Amino acid sequence: MHNTLKAMAISAVIAVASFGVQADSHNRTIEDVLVILSSDSLQTQGMAMVLSNTMAQQGASVSVLLCDKAGDLALKSYAAPALQPRDITPGQMLRGLLKQGGEVKVCALYLPNSEHGKEDLVDGIGVAMPPEMASQMLNGKMRTFVF
Repeated sequence: MHNTLKAMAISAVIAVASFGVQADSHNRTIEDVLVILSSDSLQTQGMAMVLSNTMAQQGASVSVLLCDKAGDLALKSYAAPALQPRDITPGQMLRGLLKQGGEVKVCALYLPNSEHGKEDLVDGIGVAMPPEMASQMLNGKMRTFVF
């Protein structure tokens, strides 16, 4: 499992590195990006948020879908140890993405299978519906990254 996560992280970094080359070219293209985050690993959550924010800074339109334990990042009560070197939590990075215009939603299954309700979500975070998410995932112009 640990090696699988490492391989996924390396693949994501390679994919984002190639995206950066395209984004910095003279024919700058705005990308639509969907980041699906379900890992409960603090570092994996952090890397997903670092890359999501970086893609947004480079002009991408970033949507994030938080599932399973990663849905906790969307909670007003979210607390976690800060990650180095910036001394910031994945939840703080997620809020930064919202400020940049990113769209964030929790999976449709997250709230009904937790002790939380919509009122517990950070302002600006919604609940994803399967038809909407399936449409994004099937969109050939949408790049999807899974953590």
